[in-house]
Amino acid sequence: MARVEPLRPEDMENYEEFAAGSIARMGFVLNSTKTMARRPEIRAALSNLFVTVMTKGTVDSGLKQMVAQVASVAAGCRYCQAHTAGSAHRAGVPAEKIAALYEFESSPLFSEAERAALRLGRDAGIQPNAVTEEHFEALREHFDDGEIVELTAAVSTFGFLNRWNDTMATELEDEPLEFASEHLAHGGWEIGKHT
Repeated sequence: MARVEPLRPEDMENYEEFAAGSIARMGFVLNSTKTMARRPEIRAALSNLFVTVMTKGTVDSGLKQMVAQVASVAAGCRYCQAHTAGSAHRAGVPAEKIAALYEFESSPLFSEAERAALRLGRDAGIQPNAVTEEHFEALREHFDDGEIVELTAAVSTFGFLNRWNDTMATELEDEPLEFASEHLAHGGWEIGKHT
């Protein structure tokens, strides 16, 4: 059960405007943003940050979602794991690759560039942060400094979201629950609506 009840649509400021963007990107309105809507300025600021980080720039948005997913796995946030898996798939990442994400180091489905980015996500998501100079050496073989900033921003944005959703005990919506239950179960993802 959520620790702070998400607002109902009729109780939210500018619901139609804010819901339209969420529905266009995700197909539904996230429970996490319904809770944040109790402070609309926080919800709006995070929404702007999220859209900028995850959809702008030159790094493929599917890769950013996979990086966010491994960071969320490292942090233990089931809510964000389910969301990033579904978002990666919507961004064009095959379900087979999403299901193999837990074995990115050895799976032939991943390139060396993807492995370097995913290592950054996994190790930056660990508490305390486990990123070293070797991570940046590997990243620079495939990404320029601006792209490294994009990848780090994805991990950092999900650092906020991991803590938000775990702290608030955000209830997982049906759509990401169904995708995660089907495609992530072999990687240890447990079926359940609570993060």
